Amino acid sequence: MEPITDIAENSFSPEDWTEENARNMALSEGLRLSKDHLEVLHALQEYYSRHELKKINVRELHDALDEKFHHKGGMKHIYNLFPGGPIAQGCRLAGLKPPAGAADKGFGSVV
Repeated sequence: MEPITDIAENSFSPEDWTEENARNMALSEGLRLSKDHLEVLHALQEYYSRHELKKINVRELHDALDEKFHHKGGMKHIYNLFPGGPIAQGCRLAGLKPPAGAADKGFGSVV
């Protein structure tokens, strides 16, 4: 299968991340990645590249995603794409460590 996107040389992807690995991981989680999924993964990678890992705040990341994808329905759109949680599952598929608090099992958050 050919890649849906052309990952530019100035991409924000982690060094060891590949679209193929993300697709395989997603399939094991019951997802088939579309162009919309990849757009969110790249947005997460870009956000991480612009922030210090220790200072990434779940709420701020959530709000940034909501704003970036507002034209498509914001977080409702992203939750439809990533039923395992747009931050927890999205970060995992983007090759990123989810920030602290991305999944709170005590409150029934999804992982």
